[in-house]
Amino acid sequence: MNVKTQGISWTRAAAPPPAASKRARAAGRLREAAARAARVLAERAGPARTDAGMSTAEYAVGTVAACGFAGLLFKVVTSPDVQQLLVSLVQKALALAG
Repeated sequence: MNVKTQGISWTRAAAPPPAASKRARAAGRLREAAARAARVLAERAGPARTDAGMSTAEYAVGTVAACGFAGLLFKVVTSPDVQQLLVSLVQKALALAG
């Protein structure tokens, strides 16, 4: 379509058919809604976890530490002073109960 204004002629592109422009707007709205939904889901999920568990080396260190603590606890409980303390504690408890 040609339009003349103050002696200058321009050619305007024809408007797209109404059905095509409605489809394009609907597709744009759908893309925006999908992007919004993705953002909301990402916000609700919280920060991404990069390390969900221990590695093999961490398991090994944890196992060695647990064994060391168990050995130390065994030594403490089997010492004569602690055994005497535990025996006296049990005897006092039995004396109160009966």
